[in-house]
Amino acid sequence: MRNTLQYNVETSEDSELLTLRQLSARLGANPLLVQASNSNTSIKVRGQLWIKASGTPLANAERDDSLVALNLNAVRRNVAAGEEIVSTEAIDGLRPSIETPLHAILPHPVVVHVHSINAITWAVRRDAEPRLRERLAGLNWRWIPYLPSGIPLARAIERALAAAPKSDVFVLGNHGLVVAASDCDSAQALLDQVERRLAIVPRSVALPETVLLQEIGRSSGLQLPDEPSLHALATDPAAAFLKGGVLFPCQAIFLGKELPILPASLAVQKLASGRHEPRLKCPALVVEYAGVLLSPDLTTSARATLVAMAEVVRRTGLFSELRYLTDLELSELTLSAHAYKAYC
Repeated sequence: MRNTLQYNVETSEDSELLTLRQLSARLGANPLLVQASNSNTSIKVRGQLWIKASGTPLANAERDDSLVALNLNAVRRNVAAGEEIVSTEAIDGLRPSIETPLHAILPHPVVVHVHSINAITWAVRRDAEPRLRERLAGLNWRWIPYLPSGIPLARAIERALAAAPKSDVFVLGNHGLVVAASDCDSAQALLDQVERRLAIVPRSVALPETVLLQEIGRSSGLQLPDEPSLHALATDPAAAFLKGGVLFPCQAIFLGKELPILPASLAVQKLASGRHEPRLKCPALVVEYAGVLLSPDLTTSARATLVAMAEVVRRTGLFSELRYLTDLELSELTLSAHAYKAYC
């Protein structure tokens, strides 16, 4: 017997829902926009807000039940009161995205929130706003400094809309990108335009020191990655920025607050001999200038986040000043992620 959510989507006369699922799947298949289960989409249909469920991959939107339907006015009342958004009818354990308040307060029928690699690369810079002003000139865009997901971020966008009601592009500091439109095709076109304007050509990835990494891996239990781009976390000229802290939320949620980064000599001393730490317990190890090793237990979300970090590193200007998440922001983020058990 089909569950209620699947029945509603498949038999609805509202082709908008099917179009949203198709758009979601396209976006989810692009790792420069979406990584693992992050990012979210929504559509408003006849007083209901249909939004991606927390922790479900956009890439599977056409084949999986991944939409949650909420009463739009009720959600907006909750946002105004500062109350948590809770689905009144949980179906198959699905919960609405933590970003539901953001989707609800925007007046546009279709809202797309992605973790665009290009947008994040600009959004972690201290000079992000003036740089974006050059790139997005002529668009109805707004810069939103970092705030926790949920009601704080939604209210910041409300303030931006009050100042500029025609705004339909929002670049989120240390976070990502939101576009809003009248329908899915318009949302896709607007997203494509913003991506073209924000595009940064990545630097090539230097070859890793494979022999050294294999030596360390034999004793530590860590493995060489299948994705060559991951070695940029060690070999790219901008990789030193990683020592400064956490640049965007998924880093902390899926990888922890600190990614182990060791000079090659120290990595060999501590790990290759096997005497000190026969099995290093961490999602990944960055061996400076040599390459990256991964835990055999690495989750899909953690792997996707590492790839995203590498792509941001490859696009970051060598003389950029970056803005890292503060200890307070990281603490708030940890509580939020625990409550929802999945970030987006």
